[in-house]
Amino acid sequence: MRFAAVAIAALLIANSAARLAAAEADPVRDFYAGRQLTIVVGAGAGGGYDLQARLMAHHLSRHIPGNPTVVVQNMPGAGGVLAANHIYNSAPADGSTIALLQRGALAAKLINPSGVRFDIGKLNWIGSLNSETGAVVAWHMSGFTAASDLFDKELIVGGIAGADPETTARLLNALIGTKFKVVNGYNTTAQIALAIERGEVQGIVDWSWSSVKAMRPDWLRDDKVRVLMQVGMRKEPELADVPFALDLAADAADRKVMELQFAQKIAARPLTAPPGIPADRLGALRAAFAALARDPAFLADAERSKLEVAPVPAEEIDKVVALIASAPPEAVERYAKIVSPATGSR
Repeated sequence: MRFAAVAIAALLIANSAARLAAAEADPVRDFYAGRQLTIVVGAGAGGGYDLQARLMAHHLSRHIPGNPTVVVQNMPGAGGVLAANHIYNSAPADGSTIALLQRGALAAKLINPSGVRFDIGKLNWIGSLNSETGAVVAWHMSGFTAASDLFDKELIVGGIAGADPETTARLLNALIGTKFKVVNGYNTTAQIALAIERGEVQGIVDWSWSSVKAMRPDWLRDDKVRVLMQVGMRKEPELADVPFALDLAADAADRKVMELQFAQKIAARPLTAPPGIPADRLGALRAAFAALARDPAFLADAERSKLEVAPVPAEEIDKVVALIASAPPEAVERYAKIVSPATGSR
């Protein structure tokens, strides 16, 4: 009897210890401890996406169990499609690689289906670092001083093939009658900014307002550029007197086409993980991203860097994806014809 009692007590102690060990075990922490987390950025170094990715990388680790080392890898090309294809098809789906995509990737399949090898509905969205309003800016020596000038004469602007500075220019030319002439061959907005200063081009279409302020504050301080128009789904309070492109749509059908482009700005800096990532690691990444919105050090660092961040949760990205997926076929067809590379650069 005494032996049985001792055996039972030992068994109870062993079970209790096993339960305690299980409670203390954290498979997410165990996975990330001592590991490197790579953020693939679908844009070149020095632009707005790159700057925000590096800001995030500096702070994200301490919010992830196991505190992995976070590094940034630039993968520009095809307006961010190259990086999106990579994260969907080639990147490890174990939580060790995520991507900050260009927002144009959200509608890329509508424009260039042959080059797109990913499904935005199957990517695991983590959130967006910001929502954005874009600005049309012209150099002070260009002779353009008001939005009305854009309809009367040609403004030569720098373009990034397949990205907002090019695609929005196409869209505005086709739907509201602007006269942008796009010069492609640039990989980042930072390169276009240098081209403007050198006199190679006269301006840029659809440069995120937060990036204008972060990358070229002296332009605004010294009145070196004119902000002629704002583009997006929401008006920027700081540009209250600047015409809003959606207000210039001729009718509801044209507005629907424009919204396919501008809805992407709600998910202006979208962060995603590959399909197939374990649910617990995805949950940890989403929680870590959400924590940045309440992280005083991250927010203070963003303010010092002149980078505007207002993290958008994954659920809002899912809504943008659903809006694009449910767009009327006639709007999708018109949008694709206007923005497709096959239609030229005007």
